[in-house]
Amino acid sequence: MFSTKSLHSFHLSSDVKHLAEINSITDLANMQELTNNGEFIVIGEGSNTIFIDDYMGTLILNKLVGIELTENSDFYNVSVGSGNNWNEFVLWCLSNNINGLENLALIPGTVGACPIQNIGAYGVEVKKFIASVEYVDLKTGKASVLDNQSCNFSYRDSVFKHELKDNVFITKVNFSFAKHWQPQLAYAPLNSLENPTAREIYNKVCEVRTLKLPDPKIVGNAGSFFKNPIVSNEKATKLIAEYTDIPNYEYSQNSKKIAAGWLIEHAGLKGFRLGNVAVHDMQALVLTNKTGNANGSELIELASHVMMKVYDKFGITLEPEVRFVGKHGEVKFSEIDQNVYG
Repeated sequence: MFSTKSLHSFHLSSDVKHLAEINSITDLANMQELTNNGEFIVIGEGSNTIFIDDYMGTLILNKLVGIELTENSDFYNVSVGSGNNWNEFVLWCLSNNINGLENLALIPGTVGACPIQNIGAYGVEVKKFIASVEYVDLKTGKASVLDNQSCNFSYRDSVFKHELKDNVFITKVNFSFAKHWQPQLAYAPLNSLENPTAREIYNKVCEVRTLKLPDPKIVGNAGSFFKNPIVSNEKATKLIAEYTDIPNYEYSQNSKKIAAGWLIEHAGLKGFRLGNVAVHDMQALVLTNKTGNANGSELIELASHVMMKVYDKFGITLEPEVRFVGKHGEVKFSEIDQNVYG
């Protein structure tokens, strides 16, 4: 057994039966041997994965790296290995005068995770820049490419969470950045900036995230634990009438996105502690391994408590953004046996 504590950013006390790495495309041809022909989970840096129990399968670490740049008169086209660190890639873009990803500064994880989750922050989603995603089918060994439209991107979602889930290994993400750049400043605190450069936006996002979000190297966490809920315009209107300062953003013609962190804070849970885990005292959207000694049952109990309190006060059901791995693989939060985990 191998400890997963250093392999996922929440640092829960748990073990995995087998451990393997993918360092080249050739390694993918040996998946059956690497996984002992059994259950497996693929992770990059483990920033969005939480091991709530000892995992009895094989944990596959993605180590595919590399960046290739081409350009034409209108666009920069960048092909990136799925194992590259996300924030290092954002910095690489800025150092090469390629703008667009600055709002997504300091999001933890790898490039290969970004299309799965359709990561987003401060009014920008990565789907805007993804031209295509390359992957290998783990059953057939066939390499394929999906264009942007075929990825079925939506809020924190994609085809890789559904039809292709557990069946493919993302090898590269291909990005396209328009040379004519327009800064995205709709969200506070970026809306206070006047004619900023992309680097200034990046620095501002880093400043805000560093002040509000705990460093997972110091305090175990998985970043934003819950999705910002999407509610109908009718529901949003009632909430705004009662809570005039509730942050809300247009999501579609018939719905609005509500800030989950605000809901948790105004349910009285900011800084709330339960044993070894807690709601972060600076950003209520983040749950933390407060002491460094937490286990899965404590975290599930805390998440359930937060969801119950928010529903009781606002009539909104929060949905976890992170993925949970149990004894035999990934499990949905709704399927976790509460009698076992808290």
